[in-house]
Amino acid sequence: MKQAGIYVNDVFCGILREDEEGFHFAYDEDYLTRKDSVAVSPTMPLTEHRYDKEMMFPVFDGLIPEGWLLDIASASWKIDRRDRMSLLMACCKDCIGNISVKPLSDE
Repeated sequence: MKQAGIYVNDVFCGILREDEEGFHFAYDEDYLTRKDSVAVSPTMPLTEHRYDKEMMFPVFDGLIPEGWLLDIASASWKIDRRDRMSLLMACCKDCIGNISVKPLSDE
């Protein structure tokens, strides 16, 4: 299972996981209690319920480079272009915008 910590405005907000069933995102309980917490996307409002999807969530998939930059990232890190979770974890630690992704160890 691959998993990554998701940060909004440099504040930990939840965990994104990939397993054989697809992708799962859940907001952190502490993040939900903060007055300044914001959703990662309008399509993923703040909730204590887990989001599940067979394919990568669009808000996270949109962070992954495209075109020639994807070619460079894929070749440099030897990651298959179709391995969206690995690309997200390798390329999106310091993205443009307010979302960042940091790999977590496998559990």
